Parts: sequence; structure tokens; C-alpha cells
Amino acid sequence: MSELGLCSRREADEWIVNGWVKVDGVTVATLGTRVSPQARIEVDPAAARHQSEQVTILLNKPVGYVSGQPEDGHEPAMVLIRPENRWSGDPSPMRFQPSHLRGLAPAGRLDIDSTGLLVFTQDGRIAKQLIGSDSAVEKEYLVRVEGKLSEQGLRLLRHGLELDGVKLKPARVSWQNEDQLRFVLREGRKRQIRRMCEAVGLVVTGLRRVRSGGVPLGALPVGKWRYLRRGEKF
Repeated sequence: MSELGLCSRREADEWIVNGWVKVDGVTVATLGTRVSPQARIEVDPAAARHQSEQVTILLNKPVGYVSGQPEDGHEPAMVLIRPENRWSGDPSPMRFQPSHLRGLAPAGRLDIDSTGLLVFTQDGRIAKQLIGSDSAVEKEYLVRVEGKLSEQGLRLLRHGLELDGVKLKPARVSWQNEDQLRFVLREGRKRQIRRMCEAVGLVVTGLRRVRSGGVPLGALPVGKWRYLRRGEKF
């Protein structure tokens, strides 16, 4: 079901447990059941209704918060997702419910010293789209740097660097102003931009993610969150 794009693997397990999946007309009740590639898979409409009720939340992460689990005494950014921190300018009519936090997880990461757009979702399809191994969603960053960057260094940032022995995918890198670069990447290795800059003699003094796919950070204030609106697509 995950390979067919119907849901994530986690959701597939949940649907099977709930009795929402039939293979060749027979309800599957055992997780991990093997089926042939030619099998006819039917999903109960209840699963689609369940998916439509799942929420995705956009947070402008401040410095000092980690993306996932607490570490080294630092709080996870998810603690900021509470009613009083919702952006007053959120155009979504959705009312906050405690159930919106159930199963909510970050679809990607930002370093503790980075800010900007961090996506949390209950929807496994969106998580797979953003962080799956075959994800091609662009992430855009504004990066404040110190140091001198030669034309050769700029060419290397765009394509030609390796991290941990693995060649990086081509990136779009350009000057935003005299001390700030704009990066557009289609991958997200750990501390990738900072390490790329170090490789060409630059020091990153500030990093902010301003877009994931077709969803911009926009006017969302630091430390505030909003719901992904119907019609917004990554």
C-alpha cells in the first residue's frame, strides 16, 4: 500500500489492525502478510475519512529548540504547538483539538541553532513526500555567512562537494545580498549547509528555512504555528 502511494507504512499497519484492508476480497488481519504484486487491494472508505481528518502544522522554529526528541537539556520544538502559540493571522478555520497532537511528528529537521519552517504532520503521505528516500521536494534556505567565497567555491557549492564520502546532489546557490546566500536543496543531510559552507571556507552565522516545496514560511512569526490549508501542496 505504501508503494502504491495509498498511505505510509505506519498507516498501513493501522488500517490493517482496524480491518479496513481487503486482499482479493478477503479482510487481512495479520501485519506483515505477504501478497502477490497482482493482488487486488481494497481499502474501506473509513480509511480515507481518517486521512482527511489528519492535520499538518507549520511552525517557525526559534533557535534553541530541537526538531525531534529532547536532547542535552533542550526542549523539542513540538512544545510550542499549543493553542496560545497559534498565529493570530492563521487563515485556517480549523479549531484546535487535543487530538491534533496525537501521532503528530516532524517531517524533517532543523538544527538547534537554525530557524524557520518546520513541518509537523499526522499524515504519513506528507511525511513520505517530504522525507522519504525518493523525496524530490525543494527546501529553500537563507544563510548568513562570514568569509570570502571565490567563483570556484560557488561552483562547488552548486555541485561537486561530498559529505561522508557521498557526492551531494546539485543545488541552486546564489547571493541574496552581500553577506547572505540562498540555497535550494533536494536533500537534507545532517548539518548539510553548514558543512558545505565550511568546505569552501565560509562560516555560517545564521540559517533560516523559508520554503518547503510549494509552501513558504511567509509572514509566520518566530515561535508561532499555523495549520496547512486545504489546497496548499508541498
